Amino acid sequence: MNRYLLDNRRPEAGERFAALAELFDPWTFHHLDDLGLGEGWRCWEVGAGGVSVPHGLAERVGPGGRVLATDIDVSWTEPAAGGVLEVRRHDVLGDPPPAEKFDLVHARLVLVHLKDRAAALRVMIDALRPGGWLVIEDADSLLQPLACPDERGPAEELANRLRTRIRTLLAERGADLAYGRTLPRLLRESDLEDVSAEAYFPIGSRACVILEAATIQHVRDQLLAAELATPEEIGTHLANLAGGDLHLMLAPMITAWGRKPA
Repeated sequence: MNRYLLDNRRPEAGERFAALAELFDPWTFHHLDDLGLGEGWRCWEVGAGGVSVPHGLAERVGPGGRVLATDIDVSWTEPAAGGVLEVRRHDVLGDPPPAEKFDLVHARLVLVHLKDRAAALRVMIDALRPGGWLVIEDADSLLQPLACPDERGPAEELANRLRTRIRTLLAERGADLAYGRTLPRLLRESDLEDVSAEAYFPIGSRACVILEAATIQHVRDQLLAAELATPEEIGTHLANLAGGDLHLMLAPMITAWGRKPA
């Protein structure tokens, strides 16, 4: 069985990637730009998923830089390969690490799903050149577990119930739903310097609704098979989303960064 609940091979993955890009790319690149990302940098994007972050990296590093985008499934990123952007199928836990060293190693919504997060973190740190930056971004679902914190009636109650049940599926697949909060400590314990972190809570945007609908469709079969939802509940929730009256909130995205000692 594929341990990753949100399999990239599903057609809904494209909708999820587009919504995640709209929600989080400005946040991600705000931090990367602040760290000095620019011309000539060599970057490794781990678990790239979609194309938006690799494209943004490639634009910033220019013709003298390099971007390596890896994932266990590169079907969404492979068409973007070319120029400074290389796309490679790679399992950060099972395959040998890249032979080169990088100015930046970045992963977003990757480690939370892995079985051996500590080993993956070590692989990424070891891939940094002296002075290079590691930037890890992961959600913390337990800090804010509700789809609709402003629970006004049956539609919000249903949204919160289904959000809880999806997280049950994620936990059964090995996801650590409280991983995001541990990132600052883990980076400091890894002897990185200048470690810091921030959190971002998207709320009430169109992209939140698109992401929610795509995610529900993505995991519909698993919810039904596990008897965590009925077809009627799923249909009602999707109709509520389409009606535009739900003000959804996501779990916080925690971004943590640190620099390998020179």
